[in-house]
Amino acid sequence: MKAIVYTKYGPPDILRLKDIEKPTPKEDDVLVKVHAASANPLDWHRMRGAPFLVRLMDGLFKPKNPKLGADVAGRVEAVGRNIEQFKPGDEVFGISRGGAGAFAEYVCARENALALKPANISFEEAAAVPVAAFTALQGLRDKGQIQSGQKVLINGASGGVGTFAVQIAKSFEAEVTGVCSTRNLDMVRSIGADQVIDYTQEDFTKNGQRYDLIFDAVANHSVSDYKRALSSRGICAIAGFSTLFHMFQVMLVGSWVSRTGSKKIGSMLAKPNKKDLVFLKELLEAGKVVITV
Repeated sequence: MKAIVYTKYGPPDILRLKDIEKPTPKEDDVLVKVHAASANPLDWHRMRGAPFLVRLMDGLFKPKNPKLGADVAGRVEAVGRNIEQFKPGDEVFGISRGGAGAFAEYVCARENALALKPANISFEEAAAVPVAAFTALQGLRDKGQIQSGQKVLINGASGGVGTFAVQIAKSFEAEVTGVCSTRNLDMVRSIGADQVIDYTQEDFTKNGQRYDLIFDAVANHSVSDYKRALSSRGICAIAGFSTLFHMFQVMLVGSWVSRTGSKKIGSMLAKPNKKDLVFLKELLEAGKVVITV
């Protein structure tokens, strides 16, 4: 089969289209014929081997796994003998096994990392959902403990994670403020934001407003900035990090702020699971979340 592979770290031109062996599903695997896959920052970090922490997981001098691609949508080609929920021909979406291999004609996935594709969206739209929407949902609900009526701010509201976060926050009946650039203000309003802030004109951490929950999909502010913009018992959930310095600042200073005061500041990483994927599927089918382009 054809697949996009990389054997060394670097810019996009190190990627190659090659013939590799078609995967065989194990007992608990589903083999998916790929109709669409999406690229995430995760793939970009793995391709470059940066920041350095990526190399500690994927290989110090070259990638241990030459395949990329986590998000996938397609049809079930075959199933392992322990699979009960899917059969050949089913249209599915989810995460590839090990978060890699979706940039290919076929890929294996765990049963608990797949769900039936919503009938009202295309394969291309479905492939844009899993990683970004998992991050938004778990950041808001699990890390941020979102509640109806809260004032919620989404930093990076026009990005992949941010557009899901705006809509998911609205589904929880929160009052949502989205932060984005000038050209995306109308789009962020169109997906449900009650207020929008143009970050080229205004810094949300310095405008005097206070928020019960800040979900930061950009990770471009200091812990003191987050603390200033939070209400007295507010929570800030940060998805990823912009630099290693920012990561360690959140880990150390954010942890200290969380332990010593009523405000909570911390980072989060999404954990794919079937329950949340089905929850997202239901939001998509109900039209409460739409895919933006």
